[in-house]
Amino acid sequence: MYTIAVVDDNEDNTVLLEALLQDQYRVITFMNGFDALKSFLQQPPDLVLLDISLPVLSGPEILNQIRQNEQLKSLRVVALTAHAMKGDKEKYLKLGFDAYLSKPIVEERVLFDTIESQLKR
Repeated sequence: MYTIAVVDDNEDNTVLLEALLQDQYRVITFMNGFDALKSFLQQPPDLVLLDISLPVLSGPEILNQIRQNEQLKSLRVVALTAHAMKGDKEKYLKLGFDAYLSKPIVEERVLFDTIESQLKR
């Protein structure tokens, strides 16, 4: 079973994603980037759903640390964000995220399709 890490400081978002995903994946959740990075170094997940707007370490800062770490650099990371203005998707993909999902998750199928396409890579 694949492990999906959800990094989001909004508990409602983590609870929702865990409820949606738990039947098909092992889900681990983190409320901040420090705990997530520490855990990833011990046991990397198969995929990370990473919020952009986090306190202390932002999603792009966490992604940068992942990409600079030899052990983690190939980890699949999906931007999960309420930033859904025109051009945001391109902006985050250019930063090095593997995919982009906007919040709130309205269509579950888009979430699952994105996850499955990333896990197949």
